[in-house]
Amino acid sequence: MTQDRFNFVAIRRQFDFRGIEMGRWVTPEERDRAAVNFHQALHDLMDALQGPEHLISLRGTLGLQFGKGGQRGVAAHYMPATRQLALAKNAGAGSLAHEWFHAFDHYMGDKMFYFASSSSFASNNWLQEPDSSNIKSHPLNTLLADSFKSILLSPDGNDTSELFQASKHIDEKHNIFYYSKPEEMCARAFEAFIEDTKPASRFLVKGSKYSEEAKAGLYPQGQQREAINQAFRDYFGLLGGALAREVG
Repeated sequence: MTQDRFNFVAIRRQFDFRGIEMGRWVTPEERDRAAVNFHQALHDLMDALQGPEHLISLRGTLGLQFGKGGQRGVAAHYMPATRQLALAKNAGAGSLAHEWFHAFDHYMGDKMFYFASSSSFASNNWLQEPDSSNIKSHPLNTLLADSFKSILLSPDGNDTSELFQASKHIDEKHNIFYYSKPEEMCARAFEAFIEDTKPASRFLVKGSKYSEEAKAGLYPQGQQREAINQAFRDYFGLLGGALAREVG
């Protein structure tokens, strides 16, 4: 595909996104530049996850927004009510992997667990009810549960993880409840996995290694990071292969 064909119409068609919306203040030049960045980042994400296009669009249920409905100081966000991933026009670069995992986590909320709400996040459901009897029996669900365990619990499963403890410390320091939410910890862990897998894709992810947040322990470090990366590789390798065979 040549660069003049890198546009959001082609991206929507290739990945089967439910819709792609542009903000009214996005110029044609900004739109075209963003399309090139999105296209490369989405391909890098697909390569990292070893899966086909409809994994990225969550079977056509995910919508994208660019430069629309932003909030001051917020580079990107995921909207569960409308299942849309939104990146700010001037500050969204590097946030795509984080927000995509929010969308994936939300998508899996009622698919991984019995009696779960469609508005729930799988990571939060797992932390609330880690008992395997609450998880729908499937090898993929077992591997995703292993991923959550590697992120949220200590290696022996008897305590919270280093990432959890660092996140809780920052929340207590600032008198907030944000960084220690399971869905936020898992999204940051996914960022680290993607940055270690596709380190050159700066539009997709950045900051899990050398940022101030990383220095504060808000991204996995050392052995925990390695364990999380392996858990994600195991899960997405199996998932990607299964989805690829559907379209093969």
